[in-house]
Amino acid sequence: MSMTLVFTLTGTDRIGIVDEITRSFLEIGGNIEASRMARLGGEFAVIMLVTLPVDKQSALDQTVADLVRRGYKVTTTETKATGVVSHRDWRPYRLEVSGADHEGIVNRIAHTLSEHGINIETADTDSNHAPNSGILLFNMRARVLVPPHLDEGSWRQALTDAAQEQHVDIVIEPAPEALS
Repeated sequence: MSMTLVFTLTGTDRIGIVDEITRSFLEIGGNIEASRMARLGGEFAVIMLVTLPVDKQSALDQTVADLVRRGYKVTTTETKATGVVSHRDWRPYRLEVSGADHEGIVNRIAHTLSEHGINIETADTDSNHAPNSGILLFNMRARVLVPPHLDEGSWRQALTDAAQEQHVDIVIEPAPEALS
């Protein structure tokens, strides 16, 4: 019997963090099924879906305590196995949003998606300086799932309008069925 949990960790970025975390799970019989990791500012953030034997709960507690003692902030949340939420027949799309960075872009796009019942599966954002002008540019990449009953024209137009309000460009394309 195994348990599935979402594990999150943040801490000061340094070489070897991923090695340390993954080794800790390997040593207690854990398997990392999915993960996202990123350096954000001077911090390193990790989110993982991990399965491990139910009888390893005390070993997990010790692993978490060791990581906290080393200065990391850690959470573990038991969850259902992968794929429990069914979005069968929902249509996957890829969104790319780009333009001059300013407050409110992510919220406006997320709000529009939410208003239309569209589920965000993944989203990544970043900003960087344009090579010649030095203007801070914003980029967002997302994979969303659109309900089968939703009229494509209405939600696409709403996203296009939201992007225009924010003075950013948006590309909306069908995405492959499987998450990569």
